[in-house]
Amino acid sequence: MAVAPAAARPRPGGGRLFIIIGLLLAVLAFGAVFLIGNLSGGANLGGPPQTSVVVAKQAIPLRHQITANDLTIGKISTSGSASLTNVYTNTHDVLNLISQINISQGSVITSDMLAKDINLVPTGAAPAYLPLAKGYVAMTIPTGEQQGVAGHISLGDYITVIVSAQSSLFATGAAQAQPKPITKTVYQNLRIIGLGPASAGVSSANGGGTTGGGGATTGVTSSLTVELTQCDAEYLTWFLANTTVRYTLISYKDYGTAPEDNGDPTCKTVDAAGGVSPAKIDLKFHFTTL
Repeated sequence: MAVAPAAARPRPGGGRLFIIIGLLLAVLAFGAVFLIGNLSGGANLGGPPQTSVVVAKQAIPLRHQITANDLTIGKISTSGSASLTNVYTNTHDVLNLISQINISQGSVITSDMLAKDINLVPTGAAPAYLPLAKGYVAMTIPTGEQQGVAGHISLGDYITVIVSAQSSLFATGAAQAQPKPITKTVYQNLRIIGLGPASAGVSSANGGGTTGGGGATTGVTSSLTVELTQCDAEYLTWFLANTTVRYTLISYKDYGTAPEDNGDPTCKTVDAAGGVSPAKIDLKFHFTTL
């Protein structure tokens, strides 16, 4: 009677080889999906396109002046009819603007959430302190249409200070008898941290309309609050009392980052201010040697 041959036994380790190959293929497939997703702007494979926008890195309170630490970049879908006209794609475009509402962490920043001027943003949970860097003080200086660039100076801007005077203010002896007019830039990059009450209202960051209730006072602002050292505050007070002072507005393209320290080794604290005189001013600003 014939006997059927026994079935061949599988080769030891053959199944394990297929399992290893399958795992390697799965890892490669996952890597390909990840790479394609990144190259397509972070969109899901086969999903809608996405774009990078500025979002709140942390909760931003009402009336807060936006800093780099408040912002990060996130991605949102650009499919459908969603409009991206009021979002920001660069964090630099949002710096120094003022929040008109409380913005929660992770929210997309839009232009209708921000203002260029703090004056008429509802007070609500206003901060209890000015945004002064270490070693600085705040000082309010007068301004007007011609003195202050026709009202174009806004919160977060940087200005220079120009003074005009007669040389006899600083000279001694025979030099006082032959005075000559002098005009000189004495300060650069003074940061504006406040505006006077005569503002025409709060312009939204997108330029559309104003924010705040009715009854706003229109016209050019009457004062500017600047950030400077106590020593420079003494000099500037003297210039305002004894010379003609005007301001120029620096291009926003030339703005640096907001200071964290005053950087002046001779005037690190308010205790370093020791008063000013014409001779001391001439020594610092060189009016008689022009």
